Amino acid sequence: MSRRSVEVTTDLLLRAYRHGLFPMAEGRAGDKLFWLDPVKRGVMPLDEFHLPRRLLRTVLSDTFTVTADRNFAGTIAGCATPLPDRTDTWINPQIERLFTDLFRMGHAHSVETWQNGALVGGLYGVALGGVFFGESMFSFVRDASKVALVHLIARLRLGDFRLLDTQFVTTHLAQFGAREIPREIYKQQLAESVDYPAVWLTDPEPEALEREFRLLAGA
Repeated sequence: MSRRSVEVTTDLLLRAYRHGLFPMAEGRAGDKLFWLDPVKRGVMPLDEFHLPRRLLRTVLSDTFTVTADRNFAGTIAGCATPLPDRTDTWINPQIERLFTDLFRMGHAHSVETWQNGALVGGLYGVALGGVFFGESMFSFVRDASKVALVHLIARLRLGDFRLLDTQFVTTHLAQFGAREIPREIYKQQLAESVDYPAVWLTDPEPEALEREFRLLAGA
């Protein structure tokens, strides 16, 4: 993995994503950002996502209310919140500011999971052409981030996205089908997808979403 210290702007950030690089901070209190270009890149094949039947039942139930682009600032703040299994985060105030600016520009998006009116989970990322670059997710209650991920996958499929970049593969993502591919293969897929005319769907038809959920679960 290679990295170097840089001064990051939204314009530079978008150009970097088009070439397969992304920024991170050393920690929440870190004051520098670095470009990362992993030798192995995490991706989630949109046509191979594995949705367990148990989670399908949760997604279809009224356990959570799910929205998109309703509370981006709250979502990225949730992703930056220390948790028992994650005492620090790579999301520092500069990252929050940059991605909030990208959201205002229409390039960044969030999926939010609500319970009893409270934001309890979600995720955010960047959309360029037919690529969605997933950045981070959080969950304050069981299944909240998983439900947000399922909603993201359904929206990307409905919007005809070609590539979901997860940056790395965690145990959490691997259970749904995320895998690592060599950097060279990733950048080839990126080049083929980044100018594809996909559409981000903030409020797709509920019937279309449910149809995608059932297809993902093989139901």
